[in-house]
Amino acid sequence: MERLFLFQSFAKRSGSFTPTEGKLLVGRLNSGALPVPISLLSRQTIGATLGSDAVTAGVKAAIIGFLVVALFLILWYRLPGFMAVLALCIYITIMLTLFKLLPVTLTAAGIAGFIISIGIAVDANILIFERLKEELHFERTIANAVSAGFSRAWSSIRDSNTSTIISAIILFWFGTPLIKGFALTLGLGVLISMFSAIMISRIFLSGLIFIGESRVVRFLFSSGFSNQ
Repeated sequence: MERLFLFQSFAKRSGSFTPTEGKLLVGRLNSGALPVPISLLSRQTIGATLGSDAVTAGVKAAIIGFLVVALFLILWYRLPGFMAVLALCIYITIMLTLFKLLPVTLTAAGIAGFIISIGIAVDANILIFERLKEELHFERTIANAVSAGFSRAWSSIRDSNTSTIISAIILFWFGTPLIKGFALTLGLGVLISMFSAIMISRIFLSGLIFIGESRVVRFLFSSGFSNQ
């Protein structure tokens, strides 16, 4: 198979051919029209990858954003918020590992999809913690409140994330290469966020339900500026 790449001021040919055939093609290109018609079979636009300055700025912004979100989760949701931060760290580690293994070239659109997926992961934890807060308000035990909080928040998390995944699939299928990078990181992020929010956070919180039902413990499991 032979391929001919045409650029603004030069052309490049690749494939199986002898030096004599190559010189013959050069002569034909220099002299005028080829004896065979040339038709465009495909065209692809490749988005430029990020430069070092843009990467540094993006990483800095991501770190600052993560610290702000982590601080909010810990201050407002206390012990469950701290567990959510640990789960979020595991989520980010899994995502970066997937990017390395696939591999995924992170463009600006890809980083945007990754950051949005982090927000979706945080949103899932917030839904769970608000349900947990409601269960504690009805004087349930911490063990029952944790179980009910996860089970009752699951339907909302499932429906919202499913709609996001469907949107990501449509964007990846019909979008340009730039949009496909955004859709890929967003779709992977949503899938992994469901695992981190439902499985990892639940494992962490379930390991803490045996510390007792004291007033201090209930305060640590509640949220806001009151015991409820």
